[in-house]
Amino acid sequence: MKILITGSTGLVGTALTQDLQRAGHTVCRLVRAGTSASTSSGFDVNWNPATGELGGAAVGADAVINLAGASIADGRWTPQRKQLLRSSRVDTTRALVAALAKMSARPRVLISASATGYYGNRADEILTESSQPGSGFLSEIAKEWESEALKAEALGIRVVRARFGVILAKHGGALPQMMRPFQFFVGGKIGTGQQWISWITLDDTVAILRLALENANITGALNVVSPQPVTNAQFTKALSATMNRPALFPAPTFALRLLLGEMADALLLSSQRVQPAQLQKLNHQFQHPDLGAALSAVLAT
Repeated sequence: MKILITGSTGLVGTALTQDLQRAGHTVCRLVRAGTSASTSSGFDVNWNPATGELGGAAVGADAVINLAGASIADGRWTPQRKQLLRSSRVDTTRALVAALAKMSARPRVLISASATGYYGNRADEILTESSQPGSGFLSEIAKEWESEALKAEALGIRVVRARFGVILAKHGGALPQMMRPFQFFVGGKIGTGQQWISWITLDDTVAILRLALENANITGALNVVSPQPVTNAQFTKALSATMNRPALFPAPTFALRLLLGEMADALLLSSQRVQPAQLQKLNHQFQHPDLGAALSAVLAT
């Protein structure tokens, strides 16, 4: 297949691009004019996220994977930062779908990133793809993000909205930041520790995206999470055991809110107990369904 990818230099984009290339697919990385994302085989296609204008090399694409979006955790949420987080997802997706509409021969499938933040803070409620959206900044972004991707269905394109949980990888994403306090022997649970974390390894994430790409029966929302969510206290215990470090210093809620503001509630104290119901119906076999084994495998790489 010929596959267009936005966000190809991110954690998921880099791993997915390499995996698709190893499988023999042609990967076209959508990059702004004057920049280059090339780190291996494949090639770059110029595009303008502001206008949706695509380079001619995009012609004939079979699939599009949209992973664009500024990092949620890089910097305090000032009004300017929040606008960037929104525009890099919502506006970019709108421009991408507009570009697809102009193609005479359109891709068969669009896989567009979203996040379990769609569900908001839901305490102990078990959440599936059919659960209603929540409230809050991240939920509002996710709803708008998905709404723009869904417009591609009117073009005859199969749309998959991949709702990512916390992706575990040794070299990027949230895990290195989670590990840092333990490396200095000051790790511990966050707040009460009762908030749920829906997680997934990077290897499983790539495998699920490959499945969504190749299985025409997969459509709509897709929770990209392990079937075994854990509480923050359980995650802390597993991480400290894997790293052979104590977990003696909990981070109090008031201090987190003082330090991070709105980010603390949305990223660290929010609870999402998400199940991958659509994948379970397909009897998908996860490589790392158990957190302890997953952390051991991730940290051993």
